[in-house]
Amino acid sequence: MPAPLTDTDIEFLVSSYERMYRIRQFEQSALDLSTSKEALIAGSVHLCAGQEAVPVGAMAALGPCDRVIATYRGHGWALETGVPAQEFFAELCHRKAGVNGGRSGSALVTAPNQRFIGENSIVGAGGPIACGIALAAKMEGADRVCLVTFGDGATSQGALHEAFVFAAAYKLPVIFVCENNGWSEMTPTLSITGLDRLARRANGYGMASATIDGTDPMAVKDSIALARAAVLGGKGPALIECRVPRLWGHYNRDIEHYRPKSDREDSRARDPLALLEARLCALGASSAEELAILRGRLDRDWSAVLDTVKAMPLPDAASAADHVVAPIPAAPSAPDQQGESREITYIQAVNEALKRELTEHSEVMVFGEDVGHAGGIFGATRYLQRDFGAERVFDTPIAEAAILGSAVGLALEGKRPVVEIMWADFLLVALDQIINQAANIRYLTRGTRTAPIVVRVQQGATPGSTAQHSQSLEAMLAHVPGLRVGLPSTADDAYHMLRAAIHGADPTVIIESRALYQRTGTVWPDAARQATAGATLRRAGTSVTLLGWGAVMPAVEAAADALAENCIDVSVLDLRWLSPVDWGQLCATVSATGGRVVVVHEANLTGGFGAEIVAGLAERLGPGALSFRRVATPDVRMPASPVLQAALLPDAAKIMAAAKDLLQSNLLPQNEEYV
Repeated sequence: MPAPLTDTDIEFLVSSYERMYRIRQFEQSALDLSTSKEALIAGSVHLCAGQEAVPVGAMAALGPCDRVIATYRGHGWALETGVPAQEFFAELCHRKAGVNGGRSGSALVTAPNQRFIGENSIVGAGGPIACGIALAAKMEGADRVCLVTFGDGATSQGALHEAFVFAAAYKLPVIFVCENNGWSEMTPTLSITGLDRLARRANGYGMASATIDGTDPMAVKDSIALARAAVLGGKGPALIECRVPRLWGHYNRDIEHYRPKSDREDSRARDPLALLEARLCALGASSAEELAILRGRLDRDWSAVLDTVKAMPLPDAASAADHVVAPIPAAPSAPDQQGESREITYIQAVNEALKRELTEHSEVMVFGEDVGHAGGIFGATRYLQRDFGAERVFDTPIAEAAILGSAVGLALEGKRPVVEIMWADFLLVALDQIINQAANIRYLTRGTRTAPIVVRVQQGATPGSTAQHSQSLEAMLAHVPGLRVGLPSTADDAYHMLRAAIHGADPTVIIESRALYQRTGTVWPDAARQATAGATLRRAGTSVTLLGWGAVMPAVEAAADALAENCIDVSVLDLRWLSPVDWGQLCATVSATGGRVVVVHEANLTGGFGAEIVAGLAERLGPGALSFRRVATPDVRMPASPVLQAALLPDAAKIMAAAKDLLQSNLLPQNEEYV
């Protein structure tokens, strides 16, 4: 038999009723004001009616510094972590005074300056971020856990399972909370999983787990308290499955035509507010009349809040594009080349940059697949674990979503993570954590927080590389607002651009070239630290500009040399950064060569970033001022055969032919591509 309730327990239940009612009140207003004829809340709203006891019970068990990440059904969690109800509801109503200034809406409220890291509208995506939050706590020896919630449908998501793997591998202080309402959006979860207890999925990861009644705030509080003590005691993560009813539909306008009447009736019978009211009355802790008086007072208070929110101004339209990325700092006044120089390879320059940053900044950490003990498959991190220890340079599971997501969480906790993804092609299995997570944070929080992660990746074709190990994806990444994207082509740039990224204020992807790793170049390690921006003019001429970035630059330089032998004076511009583009240097260089430019990239032609460069130049230089050619890989998959690759990839001969053709042509409409 359960132990009798103490006076403290009864006080907690009475308090829980009020807190749960406040959440229900909030959700009812959100439903009403998003479905009325003149709705104040636009778009879909996902409500937590029936789940109120879970955040109320859990937050009573968590410590004052513990962090919470919720699903898009996370309004109750936000309120219980201390996000002010008025500012929160103003956000749902898209008001200027909303917690995110009208930028997040219902499903993505982000308030990391409180204990609430935020909601996440991507199913299962909060798990990897929670791993990073928890890893930071473990590194600091802090008495702190991260609790992350998800629905029953998310237990089929790969990113969440990668988070389980990651958290279990490092015994991280993470509490995974599954709010199981029996429905994976509009599909019965049991019909998908065949499991009566989703908590059993934790067994495969060696995690402790439990399935509890999520309508009972006392049961939730006690279970979370036990889990918190265990994970802080070094026993690894825990999974708590809370069974809850789904009182309303999947979203605000869901008419639930697919749902059996019996299931709705069963949910209504398990309404946690009604159950708690009956329990309090049975205990003699309150009465129906007293609780009705309480609800009346809370309703009056909330009505005043709603009136205030309705009267609030809408956001200033002029602010819509603010806080995407941090302002670019001024370029250093010191010369680019200063101090002693060294002749090292491109890959050694990467290693030296990482070594210097690890030495000088304790918050820098390096991790990824095989980067620790083995030193990376290309040697970029060789000896770094030996010199700096396995806590700062370490190997991870083969789980790209968890690697990138944990980096986001670490960055939110003040760390400077540098993660390696072996091949650019492998980013495609985990783009969510870069595009939907890291790139959003500055914008949503109006510049109060950011996730300055650095992602090192190499790309491009080399003899024998297959179509899944040779793609050039820079245009895809440069398309995403909130990301910095750089492609070094020399050893000196490999060194300084990586250091700039580590000190940058925004998430940055450094795309290295495997084909250039063994090329030797001069590096000035003590030159002034650069910003994450800026093209470099490699040589100045008057006839035509040859423009490229990354792996193609040696071919561009070779073409320039060959053209010079033919008395053709060319400029060579290494764009280096595609986000942001150095339009000032670009326009000046192309203008100095009469508006003639050959744009070269290894990526395939269609949708390549060269098209963006040409369009941008045409807009800035004006009608009739631009004549161009593009040299790129044709729109094919990349073969492994060196012979076939050579037939496809840009080379000096193709670049030179394009430049000569451009110079011989006097008609601007004859712009062509060389592939």
